[in-house]
Amino acid sequence: MYLIIIALVIAAVVFGPGIWVRRVLERYALPPDRYEGSGAQLARHLLNKSGLADVTVEKTPDGDHYDPEAKAVRLTEDKFDGHSLTAITVAAHEVGHAIQDHEGYAPLRIRSRLVRATRGLERLGAGVLLIAPFIGALTRAPGLGILMFAAGLLTLGTSTLVHLATLPTEFDASFTRALPMLDKYGILKTVDRRHAHRILRAAALTYVAASLMSLLNIARWWALLRR
Repeated sequence: MYLIIIALVIAAVVFGPGIWVRRVLERYALPPDRYEGSGAQLARHLLNKSGLADVTVEKTPDGDHYDPEAKAVRLTEDKFDGHSLTAITVAAHEVGHAIQDHEGYAPLRIRSRLVRATRGLERLGAGVLLIAPFIGALTRAPGLGILMFAAGLLTLGTSTLVHLATLPTEFDASFTRALPMLDKYGILKTVDRRHAHRILRAAALTYVAASLMSLLNIARWWALLRR
């Protein structure tokens, strides 16, 4: 019974945020013609109003994000061409990151460095996980294999830790930057403001939700180790 309860709690922690984020974004993606302008058009408008004409707005298949190196707000097709409440609100959130970058917002710079470092650590961790069983078998030292496995597992978990530690950066982009801009320029329909608040919270939690899902990789490797 206790194992079932523990399993349910773990499932709620890992899957819950991702399910909630997806449901919120999908709910307000309808109606698809809620606003006259698209997400890309709104992003361009807000960037120009913020003195960021040099920041580009691009379509991407790799998830909505702001690239501080390329100085580009990147939106997925449904946000770039979309006219829904979700499309314009997520676009405003990413513009919020562009403004953070322009203003030299220190937590964003720290987050960018941590994310770059994490990518390398994750590749290293995956490599450790792949060779650990073979090292253990060749050296006939199971303890060494387990130690390498543990190192790999910890490495793969760094992404989740980074996104949790830098979550205030996401909330700043949503509620200190994006929402005030939407209010200032009268973008939102009055009845949509409280819904936009939920979307901005979901946008802030997107990376955390995705990284929590990545913890399933750790569970799979642990299951292999136990065999």
